[in-house]
Amino acid sequence: MPGQFGHLPRGPVRTLNALRWSLQGLKAAWLHESSFRLEVVLAAAMVPGALVIGDTRIERVLLILPVLVVLALELLNSAIEAVIERYGAEHHELAGRAKDMGSAAVFMGLVSVAASWSLILC
Repeated sequence: MPGQFGHLPRGPVRTLNALRWSLQGLKAAWLHESSFRLEVVLAAAMVPGALVIGDTRIERVLLILPVLVVLALELLNSAIEAVIERYGAEHHELAGRAKDMGSAAVFMGLVSVAASWSLILC
């Protein structure tokens, strides 16, 4: 619970719990989301490739960062879908819109990867 000046700093136990929950989320995404698995495999190839291809540190960052952002967006998209599916399979306009927007966010991340790589490599 936040105090007068916001949340108090995390202690070591709370920090370790937060790490554990994050790792559980990554594990759940790996086990249940085929898109996340595909994007992790692509990232596993692209990140080392970016380290070799990039001539400067800035180029390497501009090649790697969008790839990692796609993984984060996919995790958020999967979380949105899980919450919506928790409430039932019946179609609802707002649920469909939320799922479509989550998918669009991942798509925009993929566009940023393509743009970064194209601009730096060409």
